[in-house]
Amino acid sequence: MLKQRIITAVLLLLALVVMTTTVGLQVFALITGILVLIGAGEWAAFAELGPKSRLTFVATLGLSLLGLAAALGVLEEGVFDAEFALGIALLGTLFWSLMAGAVASFPRFVESWNDKSRISIMGMIALLGTWVGIVCLKALRADGTLVIMLIIMVAAVDVGAFFTGKLLGKRKLAPELSPNKTWEGVWGGVALNLIISLIFAVLFDRYVQAFSGIDYIAFAALALIVAFFSVIGDLVESMLKRNCALKDSGSILPGHGGLLDRIDGLMAATPVSVAFLIVLMEAL
Repeated sequence: MLKQRIITAVLLLLALVVMTTTVGLQVFALITGILVLIGAGEWAAFAELGPKSRLTFVATLGLSLLGLAAALGVLEEGVFDAEFALGIALLGTLFWSLMAGAVASFPRFVESWNDKSRISIMGMIALLGTWVGIVCLKALRADGTLVIMLIIMVAAVDVGAFFTGKLLGKRKLAPELSPNKTWEGVWGGVALNLIISLIFAVLFDRYVQAFSGIDYIAFAALALIVAFFSVIGDLVESMLKRNCALKDSGSILPGHGGLLDRIDGLMAATPVSVAFLIVLMEAL
């Protein structure tokens, strides 16, 4: 199982790097939009939607993607609206902060959000926010550096948590949601992500533009932010799966389950990371 998981993760990362670095913004937005629609089909299972309602949910999200693409300026060359993207990122950050509260209170207040319409709205916000954020990172740097950096940082949290938890894990993080996750694993993920973020900072300093000491501190802060929200995203998906008695969100990825099982941390980390990087790049 672990071998299959590693093979799938490596192949996904290679495909992502090739796609992100070789296509333009419009094609990138289209490909990521298709992935978001696949994720929408999986999210519909969390809301336990029937076939017709599931189709309606996916179609609505697809139309929303088109509207956002037009609002962002993705449909035209050179007119990307970073201020609009920042607004969406801030709203996404608020949403995932509220989801942190839902995780902390689970299962006490589950009835307050546990109905089909509310879970569907949660999915719309989460998936659309992810798409806007990823496309924004591609627009900010056409070479795809920021997209790849964020995905590697989220993966570092996952990898660090997995192996540290296996070796040292004792104190359960959220036993009612995910019995295998431990606090030791969380700190292992944070530590590895700090290392990765500082490596990226050195590379940016050397090959993109000169960094000051405060910029290095900013990248370290970004690592902590990414780690926190990655864990929240993972736990929110666990909460939704437990709520509807699902083991995985799907079966599209061997060794991982569904697409959402692979990008749950990325969904939560993207909005706040995008907001942080937009502000940081303006300051650099």
